Amino acid sequence: MVFNNRKTETLKETNRNLYDVLEKAKLQNKEIMNMIPKIEDSDIRKELVEINETVSKIIDTILKKPNKEKKINNFFDYYLPVTIKILNKYDEIENQRLMSNEGQKFMMQAKSKIHTINEAFKKQLALLYQSDLVDVGAEMKVLDSMLKADGYDSNDFNLNDKEEK
Repeated sequence: MVFNNRKTETLKETNRNLYDVLEKAKLQNKEIMNMIPKIEDSDIRKELVEINETVSKIIDTILKKPNKEKKINNFFDYYLPVTIKILNKYDEIENQRLMSNEGQKFMMQAKSKIHTINEAFKKQLALLYQSDLVDVGAEMKVLDSMLKADGYDSNDFNLNDKEEK
């Protein structure tokens, strides 16, 4: 997990609230990472590794593009803290070896929710890049049109095809 300290310092000076939110998110992400070796279920550990990586990417993206902050308010304010709460309770029940119906039911529900959280976090990251991808896609279409207008075709650049002919 590498964060750009120069950007963080600038953010600390320009948007203290966002800086504080990201610092808290980093600590929460570290809690998730620290839970990985504590969890016995290998499927959940795998999900937690992915969640940790995705959260790191989301934090890094917001550090680079603070204007995307509004798209992730619920992520930092609700989803991340609730994830930690679920993980802590899961670990507690797993360690106590509570095999009652309620304990087993909770474990199954928690496992399902952790998978759902993993997928939701991945979607959150994708949404952060969605407008950028649309913008670059539009630029590629314009480039393609200009190349065609100037008499270039994508086949003109495929040297292997020309050499074979």
